[in-house]
Amino acid sequence: MSDKLSDDAIQAALSTLPQWQQQMLQGVAALQKDFRFNDFASAMAFAQQVAKLADEHDHHPQLTITYGHVEVLWWSHDVNGISQRDVRLAELCEGL
Repeated sequence: MSDKLSDDAIQAALSTLPQWQQQMLQGVAALQKDFRFNDFASAMAFAQQVAKLADEHDHHPQLTITYGHVEVLWWSHDVNGISQRDVRLAELCEGL
C-alpha cells in the first residue's frame, strides 16, 4: 500500500505528466487525462493496453471509451485519493 500524496506532491507529479490533471471524483482526488485517437478501433486498442498494464500492476483505473477518445482516471481506494502508485501508472500510460 502506498501513502496518500499531499497536494504539493500531486502538483509536483502533475508538472511531469503532460496534459494530466487532478479531478475530484465524488470528493476523492484522481489523476485524469483524455487520450485522443483517429477512430474507435484505435481508442479500443489503447484501452486494452491500459487494461493489460492495470492487470500487471493489480491496480485498475476508471476508463471511459467513446469514438476516438479514452478518458483515464487513476486513484487509490485504500488511501481515498492519489498515491505514488497512481502517478507511476499515469507515467506508464504515457509510454503506451
